[in-house]
Order: sequence, then C-alpha cells, then structure tokens
Amino acid sequence: MAEQGRRAVARRGHRRGHGTRGVTVKVSSETSRRLKYGAILLAVIASALVLTASTQTWYTLHLTATSGHAGTLTVAGSAAAPAVAALSLAGVAFGAALALAGRILRYVLAVLGLVLSASIIGSTASAIGDPIGSGITVVTNATGVAGDASVRAIIARADATAWPALALAGGIALLLATVLVVATGHLWPVSSRRYGATEDASSDKHAEPSDDDDEHLSAADQRARARDAAIGDWDELSRGDDPTAAESDDDA
Repeated sequence: MAEQGRRAVARRGHRRGHGTRGVTVKVSSETSRRLKYGAILLAVIASALVLTASTQTWYTLHLTATSGHAGTLTVAGSAAAPAVAALSLAGVAFGAALALAGRILRYVLAVLGLVLSASIIGSTASAIGDPIGSGITVVTNATGVAGDASVRAIIARADATAWPALALAGGIALLLATVLVVATGHLWPVSSRRYGATEDASSDKHAEPSDDDDEHLSAADQRARARDAAIGDWDELSRGDDPTAAESDDDA
C-alpha cells in the first residue's frame, strides 16, 4: 500500500510538472498593436514636449542695482540647457524609427532611447539645480561682464517657470517609453509587406480574350480589339516572327 501511494504521488507530480512545462504567454494581435503604438506615441509626445519646452522661457534673472545693470533678463530653455533641443529632435526620430524597425533593430534603438532620455534628464536636472549658472551666458552677452564669479555677483535672484519641470517630465516619459520597448518589443506584431501580382496572375491578366467574348462586345470595342491585334502582328513582324504561324498550327 505504501508503494502504491508513492507511485500515485509520483504520477500526480509528473502530470503537474508536465502541465506547467513550456507555458508561454500569448498576446492577442490587438494587444500587441496597442503595446507597440502606445510606446511609440509616448516617445513622440515626450520628445515633442521637451522640444516645446526648450523654446520657452525657463528663468527670469533679476540683476542687482549696484552693478549698474539693473533690470531683468530672460533665459530660454535653449540657453539654459543647450543640448536639450537637439536631443528632443533625436527623440522624435527615435519614435518614428520604432514604427518601421524589426525585432532586432528595436533593441538597438532602445539603447539609443536610453542614452537620449538619460541625457535629457541630466541636462534638465543640471539647469534646475543651478538656475543662475544656466543663465551666465545670457548675462554676459547682455552686460559684457565675464567670469562665473563676476556674473553671479550681479544676479540678485532667479525666478523659474514651469517649463524646466515639464522638460524633466518629458525626459522621464521618454525613458519610460524606452523601458516599455525593451519589455514588450518581442510581443509587437511583425510588419508585413504585400507584393504585386504573381507572374501567373499577370499572365492571366494579359491573356488574349477568346473569340466567344467578341459576341458580348460593342462595335467600337471590337474595332479597338482588331486594332490591338494588328499592332501586335506588326510587333511580331518587327521582331522577325511570323504572326500567321500560330494560326497555321491551330488550323492543323
């Protein structure tokens, strides 16, 4: 009895193990399309947000009255983080390339996406962490004062807008889109290409109509067909062929 019990337990374990072996996750085509286009859309929207933010005002710098350059200066995102605009354009191209990429190329592009998103986050975070330092070039061009310490001495304060935070959010969203590509890229549908008609279909399309079809044609169509046949005979004569040879074989 003990031996039979051990065998029964072994059989149940074998069946249980056999049932769980080779289990694969099946995703419907609709779900795979949603994953693909969701990641692409997120990457494009995130990059477009960063690009838009780079053209807006990030900081307003207030200069000290004692410096002789009293007033305010605005610092755009392209000046506060010069690399962000180019990186965001590359992010838009990254999203567009994902729509056409195959399985292997998706992961190659994902590496590029990680580099782009990390660079955007780093550049934006650097500008957020030092608003005055990000506007030194603007102040130097406006006042003629050079040198990091000298420029900082004539800046009283810097007021930030919401655009630096939005640019940072766009960089994080691009990073999430890239992670989504890495995690779900193997589930995306494979692009298919439809080619033209086959040679047999082409030959059927251009096959000469039978004589029975002439009964259903109008007089104008019959004249057009006769004219086409004459042109075909002339082409055969030009190539050195005898157009009556086929008719002689048919009569024989």
